[in-house]
Amino acid sequence: MSERINRIKEVLVIKGMSQKELAVKLNRNPNTITSICNNKSQPHLKDLKKIAEILDVDIRELLVSTK
Repeated sequence: MSERINRIKEVLVIKGMSQKELAVKLNRNPNTITSICNNKSQPHLKDLKKIAEILDVDIRELLVSTK
């Protein structure tokens, strides 16, 4: 089982946005977004910043706290 690193899937639900919508806005394949949301892969920092902008949240809200 992969380690939970990001909260993107949770924030999408809170913001009422689908993974497919995020994929379109981020110009990425929907399968890539699914993999990121399931913590099977992690976005590049530039993509993480863009996701935060799209979702109108602080980038730190997209990550699981280490403390």
